[in-house]
Amino acid sequence: MFDVGLLKSATFKKPIIVVGNLSVGGTGKTPQIEYLIRLLKQHKLAVLSRGYGRKTKGFILADASKKATDIGDEPLQFFRKFKDITVAVDEERAHGIQQLSNASVLLLDDAFQHRKVTAGFYVVLTKYNDLFSNDFVLPAGNLRERRVGVKRAHAVVITKCPNSITKEDQNETTKLVRRYFDGPIFFSTIKYANALLNSKKDEIRTSEIKGYEVLLVTGIANPTPLLTYLTGLNCVYNHMNFPDHHQFTEKEINGIQNQYDALKSTTKIILTTEKDFVRLSGTLTNVYYLAIETSFINGQKEFDSLIVNYVNSLL
Repeated sequence: MFDVGLLKSATFKKPIIVVGNLSVGGTGKTPQIEYLIRLLKQHKLAVLSRGYGRKTKGFILADASKKATDIGDEPLQFFRKFKDITVAVDEERAHGIQQLSNASVLLLDDAFQHRKVTAGFYVVLTKYNDLFSNDFVLPAGNLRERRVGVKRAHAVVITKCPNSITKEDQNETTKLVRRYFDGPIFFSTIKYANALLNSKKDEIRTSEIKGYEVLLVTGIANPTPLLTYLTGLNCVYNHMNFPDHHQFTEKEINGIQNQYDALKSTTKIILTTEKDFVRLSGTLTNVYYLAIETSFINGQKEFDSLIVNYVNSLL
């Protein structure tokens, strides 16, 4: 109905960049938003999200008093990590944009299907080992909409590529995406931090993690890359796996603490993802997180130029 004009989209004069996907969860939107925050840090930035998993409604501005239940785990992570940006949530993105009138550039997290707003630049993410071009719409597959929806995008980023990916692998993957998309295609991978951090910013170098007994707690869509990475570090861990954006109950928190207390090593920690850390750090002892970043395998300068040129064209 949006395509044929029966339903109307709101447009805005300021630069609005959407990071989204065609599939359900786990494509790496959070590190991609953080990449854009770093790229555009000289501007007055605002990040607007729906606030998935929160227990509130309407427009809420992030501040030091907010919890994950108020604004969602990813917005809370953005707010705590980047001090010079505005972070807000609103399920009605057009209304939220209107409330953020002081921002010169807006980043919309997971809004590719939010057709009530027409953004100026759309970045669509798709996982290397789970391409949208090989998938089907729910419930047959994991797509939120048909593959041809990618034509609305201005760039596609193939995420979570193996570090060993070859030019031939990239060419074959590009051919699959080219069946539906004729714009710029980029390849990226996940880069893990060199150290684990806790709320006091104490560090454990990743090279030292093999000396610890680890209780790994995850509430993300696809923990497999993290498990692979930890195994490569010779890390000994027990894994407690929860659904994506899981809201931990008091009983579950106690269960995690009991599992940790039962570990026999004198050097032991609870390890989680940065996204889960914002929900767990205030309720468990000795919790560390491992941060991740998006790292482009090819075309980083071209990608950066596309974004910067778009933003500058409207400012």
